[in-house]
Amino acid sequence: MKENALPSRGESAKSVANRERLEALGRAIDGRAATPSRSPRRRHWPRRLAIGAAALAFVIVAGAVGDYFYLGSLVHHKHVNFLQSAGASENLLLVGSTDRCALKHQSEAYGLCSQGVTGINSDITMILHLNPSTGAAALLSIPRDTFIPNARTFGANKIDAALYQGPSQLADAIEEDFGIPINHYVELNFGTFASVVNALGGIDMYFPVPVYDGGSGLAIFHPGCYQLDGYHALQVVRARHLQIQPTPGNKDYLNWPQEGLSDIARIRRTHEFLRVLASKVAANGLSNPITDQRLATSVIGNLQVDQNFSEGHMVSLAQKFANINVGSLPQLTYPVAGVNGGSYLYKGYYYGDVVFPINPTGTTTIEQIFGVKPNQNSFTYAPLPAPTKISVSVENGSNTNGQAATVAAALHRQGFVITSTGTRTPVGIANETVVYYGGPAPLKTGNWKSPGLAAAQAVMRRLGGAVVMAYDPTQVVEGSLVTVLTGNGLTVLTPPKPVKKPTGATTSSTVVTTTTLPANPQLEPTTPTSQGLQPWDPRACSPGQHIFVDKSA
Repeated sequence: MKENALPSRGESAKSVANRERLEALGRAIDGRAATPSRSPRRRHWPRRLAIGAAALAFVIVAGAVGDYFYLGSLVHHKHVNFLQSAGASENLLLVGSTDRCALKHQSEAYGLCSQGVTGINSDITMILHLNPSTGAAALLSIPRDTFIPNARTFGANKIDAALYQGPSQLADAIEEDFGIPINHYVELNFGTFASVVNALGGIDMYFPVPVYDGGSGLAIFHPGCYQLDGYHALQVVRARHLQIQPTPGNKDYLNWPQEGLSDIARIRRTHEFLRVLASKVAANGLSNPITDQRLATSVIGNLQVDQNFSEGHMVSLAQKFANINVGSLPQLTYPVAGVNGGSYLYKGYYYGDVVFPINPTGTTTIEQIFGVKPNQNSFTYAPLPAPTKISVSVENGSNTNGQAATVAAALHRQGFVITSTGTRTPVGIANETVVYYGGPAPLKTGNWKSPGLAAAQAVMRRLGGAVVMAYDPTQVVEGSLVTVLTGNGLTVLTPPKPVKKPTGATTSSTVVTTTTLPANPQLEPTTPTSQGLQPWDPRACSPGQHIFVDKSA
């Protein structure tokens, strides 16, 4: 795929993020016929990159390893702590690492370790949920800028920063703060991504409108269907500052309007890329030994998995999920809301743009993906303890006067045992609510009967707004199982009310209370858990559509 020669950029492109302009743009694009043309010429990569790990990992699970047991010798295992034993279902943590120093073959296209490009992040983090007994699968993406209490061993950070301390820390953070058990770990890098796409002979995607992303290098100046090699496919899945041509003939790409969802929009396009990639794998046929072996070897060489993820288990999963319809696979994104006011100041340090996890949609998303019922522990699927069995202290961590007493009274009315209320100095201008729990460390000891985690889950499901859990006994007030450190915009939710079963009825029902959270001026609107493609998003090419191929790429 060629890219037009671009002038050197003297200043950053303007971030427009104007909803009215984008809505008008969408209407214009919907009514415009695509005019195929040549693609732009290649430009050099900037140093910061990210990859769509889920697409590649799912190829492995869906059959890339096939029956090639001998390829197991090529798998690289790394030790990952805090992984859980799989039950009827299992969860694979899929990570795209930015570790250039770990690449076997250094490339200027990705940034050179020898030149100081040594950052290690998980710019894309996904959990693939598999149920071998039913053949069901689902995918959950967690935005890279999600700010959580246990991202690092020494405290809060964005979730993508956890990988710097190793895969064990990332798995631990997801389990402790989101209540999602992790059974296996799969890590991929830039080279793996490009190798898989190239092994398939490239990926065909249709661009309905010219788009540009100065961060990823994506530059499509004419609509049409393009064959993307691995290098250019990576530009698509890592584009999170996408600018869209507003009207035909407008060549001022630096001033094209920019979509406002950034990483959330990138996740949407990555999910679409996964569907296109899976369709290409299916079209090639995984029963083709030449295609299978080329695809498998292109992945295995740079694949990092946990010490317990054997090639035999990979093959078992491949056989059970080889025929899954990826087009109907639930692909959700954990709901978040961006913090207004620019770079987020927390405990005296600026963290840049951050997003907070949002409840109750976060809880219901986990229930949908992992098959957890509202009254169940997400690890054991056992019933959560009744509120009368849970002692709770409430500490005001916001700038709202009397918030601790208000929240404590609302929880008490629902049956929770309130042990104390208090006030703590706010740690930031905008704060998320943290449900701290203590007791024996359930993730580090395997003691899932520890009451702390179950109690925290029960309390969190009664809270709305920017809410997250965290294991930290030092933050729990003595005499309590759980301490709620309140943040801005916190709401106590009304639980569903059971309905008495009518005489002769065979089932019971529940009245679900619809909760509308008050507007929080410190937060942007909550992002959707499921996104449809926007008119400017790349997508699958139509059958018989002319495809432009760059022979020089």
